[in-house]
Order: sequence, then structure tokens, then C-alpha cells
Amino acid sequence: MTNAPIFERMALIGIGLIGSSLAQAARQRGLVKEIAISTRSEATLRRAEELGLGDSYSVDAAVAVEGADLVILCVPVGANEAIAKWIAPALKKGAILTDAGSTKGSVVAQVAPHVPEGVHFIPGHPIAGTEQSGPDAGFPTLFDQRWCILTPPENTDPDALEKLKAFWQGCGSDVDLMDPKHHDLVLAIVSHLPHVIAYNIVGTADDLEAVTKSEVIKYSASGFRDFTRLAASDPIMWRDVCLNNKDAILEMLARFSEDLSALQRAIRWGDGDKLFEMFTRTRSIRRSIIEAGQETDAPDFGRHSGD
Repeated sequence: MTNAPIFERMALIGIGLIGSSLAQAARQRGLVKEIAISTRSEATLRRAEELGLGDSYSVDAAVAVEGADLVILCVPVGANEAIAKWIAPALKKGAILTDAGSTKGSVVAQVAPHVPEGVHFIPGHPIAGTEQSGPDAGFPTLFDQRWCILTPPENTDPDALEKLKAFWQGCGSDVDLMDPKHHDLVLAIVSHLPHVIAYNIVGTADDLEAVTKSEVIKYSASGFRDFTRLAASDPIMWRDVCLNNKDAILEMLARFSEDLSALQRAIRWGDGDKLFEMFTRTRSIRRSIIEAGQETDAPDFGRHSGD
């Protein structure tokens, strides 16, 4: 628990995995006094209320943000502009407006023009998640020892930035600052491209005529199985990520295609030295991730059955 709440009223727009986890983390750790929740789905809103995630609930996002000194957009990145237009007249002066989206350039372009004067807009991205979605998927430790990247615009109020950093740190995150364009390039390779590849590989397996679907399921070892975990992620979210970070993703896909062609040639020509060099080099990345505390070297990748 903190000595005193960082914010009086937090409004969460969207209450899926991230929004639900934020509500639980902020509540348990005393980071906010009051939590207002809004989502366009009446059924999802009622479920959030059943779970006790907030103090007030509304399908009208403008109602939810009234009086809030922290507003977090937890919606697919393609919805940000419409939400920003919707809530802009209701945002109070001095409030901090941020988001949890996986792309930052698009968020700046779509949200910033609608932010009223006196409101501090600081885009953010907690790099944490699972393949699950919806309010039931959230849990308060989701952000523990995970990075949250903030991309503050020039001339951002330093006090507002420090308050937002303190909030994310209170949720368990390590906080880093980054330029939006650089963020999108980094995330394209560490997150977006792996998901795109996973969707493609699982789709290829599903399309195979020589191998039955039952065989794909029955004989899936950890390699294919882990691809299916990524490919089970929220399709709306990942559709929007691809559409809103397309330049960086296409650049990473082009580089990946070139490297894949080199691998293809090494296999075709039986170049064992090339293959050994590649597989040895990539193992070191895995070790570095474990040493950085972003994964565990426990058997089965540290995942329990059903994770």
C-alpha cells in the first residue's frame, strides 16, 4: 500500500485484460481513491460490476471521465480517436490522459488534436499481457516486473509525468521513456512481428490438406503449441495494431523475409556451419531475456499446464 493515493479519481475506458488488471492493481495498492469504468458493451459493463472492479459504471465514456484526474484509454488502438473526441469536452483541467495501446505514433496522431488545453496527454504502453481477454482475464500482478513505456510529447509538464510514472511503478512496472516512432519500431520486432508470424503459422497448419487438424492438435509439441498461444490473442486488438503500425511492421517483415530466404538457402545447400552459427547466436538472446528477468528458465518455459 502507498502512504496516500496518487490520484483521487481514475477513469478506465475499456475493461478488458489491461483495464481489469489496472483496476485491481490500483485498488489493492491504494493508488487511487475512486475508479470509474466505461465500456460500450452493456454486458461487459455489468460483468465488471459483478467483479467489483470499480465504484461507478457507465456506457457513456464522457460521464466516466467527469472529475477524473487520471484517464486511461484501454481500448483497441483503432478506437482511440473516436473516444478522444467523445470525452474531450468532459475532461477536467489538470487531468492526465494516457493510454495502454501497443502503438504510439498512431495514438499521438489520433488523440493529440482533440486534447483540450490544460489536460496533460502522455501516451503509454504497459508491455504485459496474456492471450486472454475480457474483464475476467485481469489480475493485479500483471504488471509486476514488466516494463511500461511512456512517450511524453515535448513540453510535457514534469510534475504530471512524475505522477504517471509513480502510478505505473505503484502497479509494479519499471518505467522507461521513449520517442513514439522509436517505440513503434522496437515493438514491431519484439511483439508485433512475432504475433503476425504466429497467426500465419497457425493459419498455415489449419490450411494443410496432407495433415489433418486432429494430428496438428494431437502431436503439437511446445514449438507449435506456443505459437497457438500468441495466435489466440484478441483479433480486434491485433487487427488494429497491424493497421496502425503498418510501416514499422512492414519494415520488420521485409527484414524477416530476407533472413528467412538466407535460412532457406542454408537448408537447401546443406550449409551446416551457417545453420549452427545462426542457432547458436539466437540462443544467446534467450539467455539474455532470462537474465533480464523477463522470463524464467524453468522447464516448459516456466508455464504451467493451462497457462
